[in-house]
This record gives sequence, C-alpha cells and structure tokens, in this order.
Amino acid sequence: MTEHEKKIISAVDAALPAVVSISITKEANDIARDLPLEFFRLPHSEEFLQYEIDHAPKDDQGRIKVGGGSGFFISADGLILTNRHVVTDVHAKYSVVTDGEKKFDAVVQARDPINDVAILKIVSNGGFPFIKLGETKDLKLGQTVVAVGNALGEFQNTVSTGVVSGLSRFIQAGSDMMGHQERLRGLIQTDAAINPGNSGGPLVNLNGEVIGINVAVVFGAQNIGFAIPIERAKKDLEEIQKFGRIRRPYLGVRYMLLNKFLKDRFKLPIDYGALVINEGAPGDFAVIPNSPAAKAGLKEFDVITGCEGKEISEKETLEDMLSSHEIGDEIELKIYREGNEKTASLKLAEFMQV
Repeated sequence: MTEHEKKIISAVDAALPAVVSISITKEANDIARDLPLEFFRLPHSEEFLQYEIDHAPKDDQGRIKVGGGSGFFISADGLILTNRHVVTDVHAKYSVVTDGEKKFDAVVQARDPINDVAILKIVSNGGFPFIKLGETKDLKLGQTVVAVGNALGEFQNTVSTGVVSGLSRFIQAGSDMMGHQERLRGLIQTDAAINPGNSGGPLVNLNGEVIGINVAVVFGAQNIGFAIPIERAKKDLEEIQKFGRIRRPYLGVRYMLLNKFLKDRFKLPIDYGALVINEGAPGDFAVIPNSPAAKAGLKEFDVITGCEGKEISEKETLEDMLSSHEIGDEIELKIYREGNEKTASLKLAEFMQV
C-alpha cells in the first residue's frame, strides 16, 4: 500500500463516522396541499394521487418518503451541516440515520438560500463523532479530495476520490423538485464522483478536514461535480451563535436582469443592469417602503447598472454583489433613469422575514 493510499484511508476513517443520511417524509395531506391547482384539473387526478400515496414507500410512522440527501456532524452535541435544497420543504419532516444505523429526528435551525447551506440539530444526549472544519484559502488545483455521501439515496457512506479540478466556479442548479433554479458562485470543482443523494455530504482533504459541502453534479458530463467552500457554512454558524439567525444585507428592490430581449421589450437603450420592477402580484412593490432603496430615492423602472464601481450583468448580479457586503455597509449604486445617469448612496439594512 502506498503512502498516498494510506492518507486517503486515514481521511475516510476520520470522516465516515460523522456522515449521516437524511430522510425526508411528509404527511399525505401535506403532499396534496402542496400540489399546484392545475394538477386537480386533470382527469382522474384524485384517483391517481391516492394510488401514488397508497403505493409510496413510508417510514415507521406512516409518513411518505419523498426524498433524501446527506449531511455530517460538526459537533458532538448533534449539529449537522447539509445543503439548503435538501431540507427546503417547510412542511416536511426530517430524520437522520448515523453511520451506526441509529435514527434521530432532526430540526432545521437555519436555511441559507444564497449559499445553499442548512444547519440541522438532533435532540439527543450527544456524543456524536464529528468532522473538523478545514479551510480553502490554500487549496490547489490537482489536490486530492474525498467525497462522502448517500449516493443515489440508496448507497449509504459511499466514498469517491479525485482532485480539485477548478476553483471559483459559477453554476445554475436545480434547487427543488419543482425545477426552481439557484445561482451558486465561488464553488470548488472536483472530479470525485458526486451523485444525486450525495448533496450535503462533505468534501474532505487528506487531513480528514471538511473543505466543502457537495452540492451539484453536471448531468451529461463525466467527472464534473461541485462543492460549496466550507467558509460559507462557517459564516452561517457564526451568525447563528451570535444572533440566533442567519442575517443578510437588504436593499429593498424587486428586479429583473436586463438582456437584449428585455431591452427591446422595455424600449431601453441598455441591455445590462437590474431593472427595478414589481412582480405583478396584488399589493406588490418594486421598491419596498421604508427600505434602504426607498430612503435613497430609487423608483420603479430605474435600472441599477453598477454597484461599488462594478457593472451588473447576468453573470454578476446585484444579489451577488450584495452578498459580499455586511449589514450596515454604505454602498454606492449607479442608476439609469429616463435617459440620465445618477448615483445613489445608501446603507444596507438587515433583511427580516415575515
């Protein structure tokens, strides 16, 4: 056995006991409630739904199994990291199965929709094996990494090895079963096999430290997977410990990213930037009242073309730029309004969900 193989085995031995499988279940009534109204307009929709419910796999409490993923302990008292898209359904119940085949109910403590990170907690006496959090600042192309997870939702504690294939990657990935997309930036690319069900599992270095959270695979390609740098999760953990929640800077506008098609549709002279516009729902606002944007004088149909000297585009959105700032930061926006360009200065506030 080579020294390199010994290091891989040592890293697996350090990580494997801390990796868990996450099971997602729902009550039949919740499944029916979450279906779109168009489904019930189809012929025999209720009979079809009942048949699917009757024949679906269920847990020991009769709840229907609707999905699964992976996660890993980061503390002995039962704190778990995974992807937000694994636990995105607020009506679902979540449980975890440990490496020792023990099952526990888990509670979602926080969901980070920007970085696709979620934090779960098991109510237990503790004593769980956990992985040490590493860092990515010195990560090099070609460096050996190990991915661990619940491959295909079926093969628990699957291990795959590979190298770091790329850094600071940008992708758009499906975030749920309804086909919604999320934008993820700054990802680690690896050729270690990451399969459906691996989402939320750790990407580990040869020191047995987790450096990333496995998040996505490119279908139709070979050996292209992605992981979220562990620093994103560290920041979320710090927010939880300090404030009891994940805080995010807030501007207070709804917008559409301009392209050539929307430029023509709205008869604008530019094809880049964020067009401030409401979503058409009753009572919807393009500029949220009393928000930083409103206080700075932004109006509907303004185009925010730049933020802190950077041009806003489909590749680098306004949301991307705001994510690099903190609550309380003062920023300068470049605005196009009715043929004129101007600047607006404002202080970012905290986004509060209601």
